[in-house]
This record gives sequence, C-alpha cells and structure tokens, in this order.
Amino acid sequence: MHKSLLLAGILFIQNSMAQQKMSPELLWQLGRVSGETVTADGTVLYGVSRYDLKENKSERNLYGIPLGGGTAKQLTTSPGAESGAQVLPNGRILYSYKGQLWEMDKDGGNPVQRTNVEGGMQNIRISPKGTHLLFSNEVKLEKVSGEDFHKDLPKSNAQIYTSLNYRHWDTWEDGKYNHVFYATYDVHTGKVGEPQDIMKGELFDCPQMPFGGGEDFIWDPTGTQIIYVSKKKHGKDYAISTNTDIYRYTLASGQTENLSEGLNGYDVQPVFSPDGSKLLWLSMARDGFEADKNDIIRYDPATKTRINLTKDWDGTVSSARFSNDGKKIQFLAVIKGTEQLFETSEQKAEIRQVTKGQFDINGFVGQHGNTLVVTRADMNHAAELYTVDLKSGALKQLSTVNDNVYNSLQLSKVQERWTKASDGKDLLSWIIYPPDFDPAKKYPTLLYCQGGPQSAVSQFYSYRWNFQLMAAQGYIVVAPNRRGMPGHGVKWNEDISKDWGGQAIRDYLAAIDDMSKEPYVDKSRLGAVGASYGGYSVYMLAGVHKDRFKTFIAHDGLFDLRSWYGTTEELWFANWDIGAYWDKNNEKSYAEFNPSNLVNNWNRPIMIVQGGIDFRVGIEQGLQAFQVAQLKGLKSKLLYFPEENHWVLSAQNAIVWQREFFNWLTETL
Repeated sequence: MHKSLLLAGILFIQNSMAQQKMSPELLWQLGRVSGETVTADGTVLYGVSRYDLKENKSERNLYGIPLGGGTAKQLTTSPGAESGAQVLPNGRILYSYKGQLWEMDKDGGNPVQRTNVEGGMQNIRISPKGTHLLFSNEVKLEKVSGEDFHKDLPKSNAQIYTSLNYRHWDTWEDGKYNHVFYATYDVHTGKVGEPQDIMKGELFDCPQMPFGGGEDFIWDPTGTQIIYVSKKKHGKDYAISTNTDIYRYTLASGQTENLSEGLNGYDVQPVFSPDGSKLLWLSMARDGFEADKNDIIRYDPATKTRINLTKDWDGTVSSARFSNDGKKIQFLAVIKGTEQLFETSEQKAEIRQVTKGQFDINGFVGQHGNTLVVTRADMNHAAELYTVDLKSGALKQLSTVNDNVYNSLQLSKVQERWTKASDGKDLLSWIIYPPDFDPAKKYPTLLYCQGGPQSAVSQFYSYRWNFQLMAAQGYIVVAPNRRGMPGHGVKWNEDISKDWGGQAIRDYLAAIDDMSKEPYVDKSRLGAVGASYGGYSVYMLAGVHKDRFKTFIAHDGLFDLRSWYGTTEELWFANWDIGAYWDKNNEKSYAEFNPSNLVNNWNRPIMIVQGGIDFRVGIEQGLQAFQVAQLKGLKSKLLYFPEENHWVLSAQNAIVWQREFFNWLTETL
C-alpha cells in the first residue's frame, strides 16, 4: 500500500515537471555554453556562464569533459570570468583571469597566478614555444575631452570632435585605440618583459570595434610573426568603409606587411594550417557592403599567392578552420534556415556538406582524430557541445549543462513551411507551435521580423527573441526567411539592399497570409514583432497592413530614415543599403520605404522599445514613433532602457523586457 502511494507520488511529480513551460526567469537560469579547446589527450575544455538575477551579473567558469563522454568536471570556481584556456607542454592549463595569466593542473588543482602586469592584459595568447605573450590593450592617442585641450578646466565634461566616427555602437570615442602588444615571457617565473606595441602611434584598432576579440590577432606556428586584422582608416574614411585587411608583423625586423592588399571589403578571421605552410581568412569583395558574400581565401606565404576557394559556391561562409592534418578546410554556413558544417579541399575544389538537420552548428571547439567538437543549438535548446564524426556527419551530444531543465519542459514543435511569395519565389518560414498545441483550437499568432537586414533566421536560440518562450505563452510564431537573408543563394541575400520596404515586406505579408489560412490560426489576433530592421519592418507593416494585425512591438527600429541617416555611425551600411537622403538616386527609399511617411495609416496599438545608448539606431527613432502614436491617440507604450545599447544585456533589464513584451500582448492581442 505504501509502495503504491509512493509510486503515485513519484508519477505525479514527474508529470508535473513534464508540464513545465519556459518562462523568462527559467530562460535566464540556463547555463550558456561556449567552447575553449580540445587537448591532446582528448579532454574538451569549455566555459559555462551563469547569471545571478538578484546580483544582476554573470560568472563564467571553465570545465573539462572527456571527448568520449562522461562526467564533466568544474575546473575553476573564482568569481568573475576565466577564459582563453591553452594547454602547456607539461600538461598544465594556462588561462586568463582578471587581466592576468593563471595556471592550473589539468583537473583544476593548484591554481597559481603567473603574471602581474600593471593594468592587466586583454585577449592573452602564449607563443607556440612559450617564450612570448601576445595581448591587446587600449592606448590613448588623441585629444577629445575638454581637459585634454584645456588643462586648467579639469572638471569639464565637454567632448570635442573634428571628424566622423565620433561614436560607435554604444561608446563615444575617447581618443583611445585597441593595439596589439607582445612581450617576452618566462614560463618558469612568470616574468613578463617590456611590452612592445606593434601598432605604435597608429590611429587604428585591433581588435576591431565594436565586437572584435582575440580572433583578430594570432601567432604564426613558429612564434616569430604575428598576424592581425585592422581597418587602417581614420575619421570619415573609417565611417564609410569596410576595407579591413590582414597584416603580418615580423618580430625580428619590426616590419609590417599587408597580406590582403587589393582586397577591398572585410578581411577577417585569420587561421594557420597546422604546419604553418598556409593561411586562410574570410574575405568580402566590395568595400562598403558589410553583408557581401563571405569567401575563404587561402594564402601561401612561400609564394605570396592567394586563392579564393569558394568563389563559385552560391553561399556565404560564417567561419572556417583547417582540419588537424591540414588537408581539409572545415567551414560553417547558413543553408535553407539552418547553419551547417561543410568541408572543402583546395586540390579538388569540391564542397561537401557534412551535417544535415534541424539545428545550427554555430561554433568550432577543436578536433581530435576524426572527431570534431562543435557547439550546436536549435529553437528548443540552448547551445551545448556536440561531437561530429567527420566521415558520416553523425552528431553526438557531449555536454549536458541544461538537460535538467529541458527534460522537465514541454518542447515546441518546429516545422518548416514553404509559401509562394508575391513574385512566385519559394519562401521558407519556421513555424513554432505552443508546446501543448491542439489543432482543434484557435491561437493568436506572431509574425517575427528579423533584423540585419542580412542576418539569418536559422535554428538559433536567443535569450531575448526566444521562440520557445513565445510559444510557451500560447502563441504560434511565424519566422520567415524573407528576402535579404543568407542561405538561399547570393542573389536572395543581396536583393534587399535599396529595397527595404519592397519585396521583403511583401514576403512578410505573404508568409502571414498563407499561415492565416490554417483553421487553428485566429486571424483576428495577429501581431507583428521585431528589432532593428525587424523594428523598421514593424513600423512599415503598421502603415501597409490593411487591418491584418491587431498589435505591434518594435524594438530599436528605424522609424524615420532621414534622421536615422543623420545620426547612425557605420555609414558604410547606411550608404550601401539606403544611400544619402540628398542624393536623388535614393528618392524611392526616402519616399516609399520610409515608415514615418505612412503614419496616417497607423491604426493599431504599438509598443516601442528603445535603448538609450544605441548609436546604431539612435534614441530619436523610438521617441519619434512613440510621439506619433500618442498624438494619434493610439494605445501605445514606450519601454526605455537608458543604459542599454542595440541589445538588452543586463539580466534584470532582460526580465523586464520579457515581462513587458508579454504583458503588452496579453493586453492588446
């Protein structure tokens, strides 16, 4: 009798857990997994970041797990963030913590601080022979502040500029530049020699602003040369150009050489072959087009020749690396709404898709034998480590950081749906259903509008625009791969430039109209939501939707293209995709594709979200849209984050964002 009661209780608990649905708070409890490296003995090192909502901060620790699977071991426990794990010849692990190098046993034991460099170091790497360190730091090179110019006025907070690019992303220029340094290093004592600035006096950055990191500079396999990425332009020239180059600095001579001379777009992500005989990087051909086709360039240092290995392939590459034997080049690319692993050989110039499935392979960790370790995610699961059999493409989950959460969740059904667009082309949309979906019922439905505009709607897992979370609140989500996204050929990707309010908006309407034919979609309860270009799309749809939608949410969207062009910072993007408003060749963009020209048609509730330090889409965009909605008497709300940029990065602000997002939908949909 007691055993029966106990069993019933266990079943009740299990069933209760199985009924759990994703919530904003649960989403932010997930561990965020990112790879570090694979050791020679087959241990996979990786990091897990966790957020403390109460303290409103995160902590990242290092872990190790056997390549063949097994129990993961936490290697670090110090508050803060450990990263940059490298294995020393003696088997000890070198890593970066609070700007200094630390060393520990491979099981995490005996951690010891190895350096004590004043001011700390960023993006630290030890040379192949262990004799030098490579790192980055900021260097003050220009006068900007009032005090810089007027020493007798130290309390002035004035900023003085005479050229463009006076601010970028979320930061005002302060006269400091990221530079690359190297210094001698004694592995026995931890003594660091006098740092040498390889960009001394240059008004250029490496790592690149605003998102560059340690991937922007590397040692060559001999430890005698440094390869680094920099856009060596300044002021207005910097603001209108994407011409970023690959440079080689030789320690012995102190000389720098431009390896990508004549390549006019982005050149980034340099990687050496294991034997150092070849170098590859990713390259875009056209200056000013930040979403140009990304190709793999293979460079031969001996002959100083370059070969474009993917020039005839109708796709764009996300990242690339050499296989451990140097015979293959492995790369990631978006294809038909997913990001997959590919490989090519320069000898045969053939491209093979290694993995297939409803997921994203979104990062390399390392290779051991015929096994590649990657990070993988899908719309129901945050990133975890997986192994890939390079012959068969078979994947096997390695880390299980969030399995305890997902095993207790009802997961959403995610399906691809193909629609005929207005021009007859096939349009892919991802449809995400509520976890307890019943086709006999009717559901409110959200059209998700992606930003970019040339970024993919793949099987990504976002901690803000999280489809699993939206569906768990009872909404069907429609996420189209509209014009402008990679994964459907180069032309499809490029077609959105100078046509922001044209075919891409018609694609959105075609997708939602097609989905609305389903009996379980409540056509009277449709909403449109999105950020950045997605926010622009929401503003456009509010002016052309002809009563399709009942409510709108726009986050950091472009509302008025004239004022946006006058305040945004990366003008190469604005010039390529829209163009200057005083140029008559761009009249169509500013007349037909400008949301502020269509506000007479606004007739539905709208919530507007705006970051106070978003310099990509300035604060005036959200304020103008909210003011229009208020003056027109529409139910409207402004959600303003004074210290957030184009994203929402603070944990507590993110929870506010989620709660207000769903509160608005509850009120208006």
